[in-house]
Amino acid sequence: MTPESVLTIAQQALQVMLLMGAPPLLAALLVGLLVSIFQAATQINEQTLSFIPKLLAIFVVLLVAGHWMMGVMLDYMRDLFNGIPAMIG
Repeated sequence: MTPESVLTIAQQALQVMLLMGAPPLLAALLVGLLVSIFQAATQINEQTLSFIPKLLAIFVVLLVAGHWMMGVMLDYMRDLFNGIPAMIG
């Protein structure tokens, strides 16, 4: 196993991690921004108001994008396991 192959595996792992984390995090960011704009407009100073909408948005994103996310993860794991014989020798 060469240092280049280790770096390639690490790079692919980071790329998959970013692809897995981006949709739920972006949904939470957008919903949090919308709730904070609503709170600023109505002068409601409740800190826990954004928790339920964020939770629901993440749940919806996981329902919608879950199939794609699982496909990306399975492709990465399949490539990783299929590359084990080449890494060993």
